[in-house]
Amino acid sequence: MGKDDLITVQSSFGMRLAGPEDLAAIVALTQAAYAPYSAILDAPPIPVTEDYAPRIAQGQIWLLESGDELAGVITLERHEDHAMIFSVAVSPAFQGKGFGIALLKHADEQARQWGLPEIRLYTNAKMERNIALYLAYGYRETGRRPNPYRPGWMLVDMAKPVDNRSTTA
Repeated sequence: MGKDDLITVQSSFGMRLAGPEDLAAIVALTQAAYAPYSAILDAPPIPVTEDYAPRIAQGQIWLLESGDELAGVITLERHEDHAMIFSVAVSPAFQGKGFGIALLKHADEQARQWGLPEIRLYTNAKMERNIALYLAYGYRETGRRPNPYRPGWMLVDMAKPVDNRSTTA
């Protein structure tokens, strides 16, 4: 994917906070996006089993739309000293086209608006494609730990400083 493709993606989508009416679409997209990992992990990944209704009510979920289609979802928690990405999910129909990066850029911008110095996330150690994407985007691995909710699963903690320079001119 070239620079021109990413510019096209960025200019042809809309980002908005999710509302209660979006719950079914969020669940369906998340299940579809994470489906390949269920076989690798021998169980659905944590975001697939999450109850998103409280997160919608707390204003933690943003939707990435392309035209009238839901292309991606990001769940971003605001903490005192950092933002935490709980989930990044891109519809299979939109994968490989820069939408995941667009969601990460939104997290950057939101953290900047919140005045937070860092964005953190964690992912399963077996999700190597995701880890590679995060590393390429500027995250660094900060540690590995057992998943407290899924015995035998290993989590990879990652973090990225927020560039506090505005991306708008």
